[in-house]
Amino acid sequence: MSFPRKVAAIGLAIVAIALGLFPIADAAAALIDPATKIKFDDNLGSRPLFGVGVRKKGPIKVYSVGMYSDAESKASISSISKSDKSGALSTLRESLKSATQTTFLLKMNFKVGAEKMASAIAEGVSPRASNKAEVETLKKLILYGVASKGAATPGTILQFDCSEEGVKVSVDGSEIGTAPGLQQAFCDVYLDDKGVSPSFRNSCVDNCCS
Repeated sequence: MSFPRKVAAIGLAIVAIALGLFPIADAAAALIDPATKIKFDDNLGSRPLFGVGVRKKGPIKVYSVGMYSDAESKASISSISKSDKSGALSTLRESLKSATQTTFLLKMNFKVGAEKMASAIAEGVSPRASNKAEVETLKKLILYGVASKGAATPGTILQFDCSEEGVKVSVDGSEIGTAPGLQQAFCDVYLDDKGVSPSFRNSCVDNCCS
């Protein structure tokens, strides 16, 4: 290709990007929670990121949460308008029931003691679960995992893998154990109408819907 043609081709490519005719490769590399500036990668293994948000306690920004699940679940709401937030989230919750695994990453922004962190998460799950013994198991796993490092300090990552087996708890990449039977209840902590992070729900709709 001659130099003038190369220049013309580059010019056309720039115009195409400006018009949104094809995406810039790194444009969707991650989502950043605007409240904490904490970054979440666009994929966790083969599972795409759905949305991110902050969990507040009064004025304190305790942690940011990001959710990853299968591409089919993300596609289930891709054609729903962002203006239909309720319908989109209802469809998403239903779709996640058949997902192989849905993961919630909690990235700490504020120091929280082990007992307080375990209790806070368990208190969110408990009213959404019928088996309180399973909730107690989840609480003990979180308590053990966080206590092993002293506290949930800024930068600590709590991972909750929700599947048919239950909710697997990991802290900073170390697997702690699995609480059976709570996968739907745990998802609802963040996705139902009383979800603990409104900004997370909004982000899922903004990032996944049309």
